[in-house]
Amino acid sequence: MRARWHFDRRRRRFLQTAAAAAAAGPLLITERTIAQTRTLYVNSWGGSFTAAQEVAYFKPFTASTGIQIRTVTPVSYAKIKAQVQSGRYEFDMTSINSMQWLRASREGLAEPIDWITFKQGTLPPEAIVANGHGVASNIQGTNLCYRSDKFRDGGPKSWVDFWDVKKFPGSRGLCINDSPRTLIFALIADGVPADRLYPLDIDRAFKKLNEIKPHIKVWWREGNQSQQLIRDGELDMMSIWNGRATELKQAGVPVELVWNGAVRSTSTWCVLKGAPNRKLAWEFVQFATQAKPQADF
Repeated sequence: MRARWHFDRRRRRFLQTAAAAAAAGPLLITERTIAQTRTLYVNSWGGSFTAAQEVAYFKPFTASTGIQIRTVTPVSYAKIKAQVQSGRYEFDMTSINSMQWLRASREGLAEPIDWITFKQGTLPPEAIVANGHGVASNIQGTNLCYRSDKFRDGGPKSWVDFWDVKKFPGSRGLCINDSPRTLIFALIADGVPADRLYPLDIDRAFKKLNEIKPHIKVWWREGNQSQQLIRDGELDMMSIWNGRATELKQAGVPVELVWNGAVRSTSTWCVLKGAPNRKLAWEFVQFATQAKPQADF
């Protein structure tokens, strides 16, 4: 009877553990599984951005090294922070924007560059960012975009026009979690010259945003969402990342991308602090920052 009781207790513990694991959601990576599979888990933005990374970086890297790449989308700073703090990882590395990598380096979420694995080579000094905790991955623009079929006589050509709801009526969208750029657009709309934008006048920017706020139909959060909103005609004009708008235009969607007033930003390869596969991550960064992969991307 005593033996049976011990058996039942062990069985209950096993079932409880199995149930907890099943409820935990996505498979989490560990040192052991990484070592066995030589698989690198990369956090990416999704959509055309990840598709371009597949062609320029991921597939050639696997062909060259045998290391498999698995992507997790979209990028989430909250998830990056939660993983480092908990020690439970869905991915080893990510590509984040300039504001995010500044936060990541200050909050201790990023591994310092592994200078044994990663060699700077011909990369310029400014490619090393976040106090030696990241390497620049790409530069992109955040632009004004509008539906050309909604503005047959010509659409908005500046952020001043975007704010002019009488001359250019229609549904509008701005990014809610891209605050530096959204604030910059507001200041440009308020007449601040480009060479006098910094330091940003936050109060003035929010005052200008209050003018357009009643006319913003959607405050978008992710790249895929931004594409869907203007592709489906829910929005007539919006801020959008240049690659997303270019993909829509190539697919035949009647959109126009405005470079006047666009804001450039730099994304950075960031290896998560304590990530199980950090050495392979720096091998990947070494590969991805070479001339040919960069040109292909």
